[in-house]
Amino acid sequence: MPKIKAYTPAWLSSPSPGYQLFTPNPDDLQNTPSYASIAASAVGPRRTIATRGTEVFIAVGKEIRWADLVYLKERWQEKAAQARGGIHIKREDTDEVDDGDIIRESVESGCAEGFRTIKPAAIGGDIQQLIISPYANFMAILTTHAVRIILLPDPSHLTAPSLDAIKPKSWSLGPATHANDRSPIASVLWHPLGVNGSALVTVTRDAVVRLWELSQKDRWSFDTPTLTIDLKKLADGTSLDQNFSANDVASKGFSPDFFEMEVAAASFAARGSGGWSSMTLWVAMKEGDVYALCPLLPSQWAPPPTLIPSLSISIVGNLAAIEDDPNVSEQAKLLAQQQLDWMSDLDNQEPRIIDGPPGEPPAEIYTRPSRPGIVPRLQGPFILDLGPRNEDDLSVHLTDIYIIGEKLDIDELMFGEDEEVEMEDTEREGLSLSVICLLSSTGQVQVCLDINGTQAQWLPPRNKTKIMGPLVGSSSLLTFSTLDTLHAAEAMETAWPVFSPDVTSRYSFYITHSSAITYVSLAPWIFRLESELQGDSEAGSEFRIHLLVNGQVSARERLYNNPAQGDKQPPLSAAVATRDPDLGYFLLSTTQFEPIALIFDAPEDDFVPIQPTQPSLEQHVEIQPLEFFEPRPVYQPSRAFDESSGLPGFIEQLRTSRHKTIMNQEIRLSPLTLQIFTEAHQILSEETHKLGVAASELFLRCVKLQDELKQQIMKANEVKARVEAITNEDQPEQGEEGGPNNDAIEKRLQNAKEKGEALSRRLENMRKAVNKAMSRELSHKEQEWVKEVKALDAGIYGSASSADGSNRAKQSMERYRKIIELKDELAEQAQTLDAPASEEEDNTSPSKDDLRIPSELRRAKVGQVKSLLERETALIEAVKSRLERLAVVG
Repeated sequence: MPKIKAYTPAWLSSPSPGYQLFTPNPDDLQNTPSYASIAASAVGPRRTIATRGTEVFIAVGKEIRWADLVYLKERWQEKAAQARGGIHIKREDTDEVDDGDIIRESVESGCAEGFRTIKPAAIGGDIQQLIISPYANFMAILTTHAVRIILLPDPSHLTAPSLDAIKPKSWSLGPATHANDRSPIASVLWHPLGVNGSALVTVTRDAVVRLWELSQKDRWSFDTPTLTIDLKKLADGTSLDQNFSANDVASKGFSPDFFEMEVAAASFAARGSGGWSSMTLWVAMKEGDVYALCPLLPSQWAPPPTLIPSLSISIVGNLAAIEDDPNVSEQAKLLAQQQLDWMSDLDNQEPRIIDGPPGEPPAEIYTRPSRPGIVPRLQGPFILDLGPRNEDDLSVHLTDIYIIGEKLDIDELMFGEDEEVEMEDTEREGLSLSVICLLSSTGQVQVCLDINGTQAQWLPPRNKTKIMGPLVGSSSLLTFSTLDTLHAAEAMETAWPVFSPDVTSRYSFYITHSSAITYVSLAPWIFRLESELQGDSEAGSEFRIHLLVNGQVSARERLYNNPAQGDKQPPLSAAVATRDPDLGYFLLSTTQFEPIALIFDAPEDDFVPIQPTQPSLEQHVEIQPLEFFEPRPVYQPSRAFDESSGLPGFIEQLRTSRHKTIMNQEIRLSPLTLQIFTEAHQILSEETHKLGVAASELFLRCVKLQDELKQQIMKANEVKARVEAITNEDQPEQGEEGGPNNDAIEKRLQNAKEKGEALSRRLENMRKAVNKAMSRELSHKEQEWVKEVKALDAGIYGSASSADGSNRAKQSMERYRKIIELKDELAEQAQTLDAPASEEEDNTSPSKDDLRIPSELRRAKVGQVKSLLERETALIEAVKSRLERLAVVG
């Protein structure tokens, strides 16, 4: 769960240059409609923020603001440091500094402010969405009906000494297809398996899917899609030979399919997902149905290195399992055979190697298989098992869909291989099932699991249509949990909440609504469910899964509350999360006039397994500063204080209208005068009402500020009292002034150290006891070793278990006895030889019998015998001690 450290920082607040990124031009403010009219006119997702590293692109009206957040932050900090160190002279004729003058001064000095303006050509309406390609070289700009692709400029333009607007190279996508007289656009997605991120998928509200393969060298690729699929025709399709492309002329009549199959959103899983997830397009209909298209591929596609081998293992294993099974239906066998034909077409290809984008490895390019067909079967509508049943479901519409693909099974893929696949830790961990999250207009989130696993499916050939018939049964999704992120009073029919991915985990995301921004994490139950699914023991699994489902399964927290209520709520753009060493963990959103930023603590990795470690007092612990304050959003004055009155414009209109003569005459009671006064009263009443609401809000904020200041002072006093209690400064002795005393601190540290040592000793004793209590069966070699030890023990101590000893132990005992006998014999011989030698040394004159053997030779021989005896004695003692140890162990 992210912990908020601060809200919108000073370098993004007024009057900093970063604040100007989000504010519209002064000329456009006069024509800015109200919040209610904006929400009613543009019903759909609002994604006006896109990021490329630390660079941010913000759509404001018909133009795009481009900036580097790190550069803006550093420049603001430098100016703030200079302002504190120098003397600031304020002009008398101006109350505030003009940001345009600051920018021009910085440009004249040779250094820009780190942001520019991009003006794409031929934008008919306000920009609603910005979608950046996977490798950040293209960006799709969406209005309600049109799509324009621009080539993103180089980051060096941000620091160039220029204020001129950038007009990048751009192309209109399908000028005859995506036009104002055609169906509105529901979703635009960059295909995860496109070549260098150049494949684009557009889905319109009338359920038509178009696949575009863009190339800067071929302008025709921006005019005509390579594949067009009408989902309404495909839903009624019976064979592969039918034509499922959309009609060139838009239908103006009414059909039930237009109502039931009105698309709300579409989504792909991530590129690194396992199975068929990365090539499956999930489509959510506004009325609540969910469909899937698998496989949806461009004509030239670049799979990850592990995708094709994993699919090959799955397809071959599935076909081998059901080929000779009489209980498997003919439909399943035909689908398995079609998957095998599809994979065989891939195996027969020789991939083409091309260079990837800067920093990426070379990519293998494959051609889309033509067998069994290029148009897959439309799977669905999926039945949501255990889904919520509410009487108000008819008024609830789906607004967005978010797909988390299944993890790649590395163990099965690399079974028997010595090499290891280089993958990120987040891709190795996770759930072996796909997770489908559905979001409704009331802020309700349904978390569904694809238990059966969506696989590639095609329609049967024409000659097998009657034999196969329609599909038996319908696909289903298991509704694992349902979360409510809004209160009943906050739900609005015109609202369009959307999902936003998180940068720290693929199992967490943000939900942006006009009322609030909410964080949701599925990590608390993902690994517990995966351990149950992959566990070998089935005993008690049903009980544990029941506890998992009924418990607190998902973590959610409301991060931001919109202070405005009702129709006064400005629409929020989809939140965008970024993580950078210079910015930290950063979340950014925007209203029509100002930014909304949240800075979080550095998050802990939810996917790092817990490592058992022994407590140690010598471990280095990073000391964090004490934080006893609560971060609060910065108050931004209402726009009503800055808006100009509409009364001068109304008077100017009267001077140029047909009633201009009455403006120079005396006021007379007439129907025309009443009409003019009534219209003027409407304008003034609306403006005064806005000013009154803004003033009351300011008054309430001032009162709240006093209460917050009191709470802050109380918390500071509590911290002061705790510090004084620790340092013993609050109890001075009689006759002495209160001063710092370290005795109490040293005593507490000594007590803590002793407790830590006692815990360490207790843990060590427990570990020894557990090791002794743990018992396991002995291996064959260990049993033979025990028998040998017992046999040696019987030979040495005369134990009764000598009959069970092995031959090797008996041989060792015989050798030991022989060594003992040899020792005694050699000892006797040494004594007999040592006695005459000692007598000979004592006599001064040797006898005649001893003249035959010289004394030097005799002493040398005796010395050799003694050394041999010492060696034998040491050897015998070592053997004896080892046997005693073995007997003790046995």
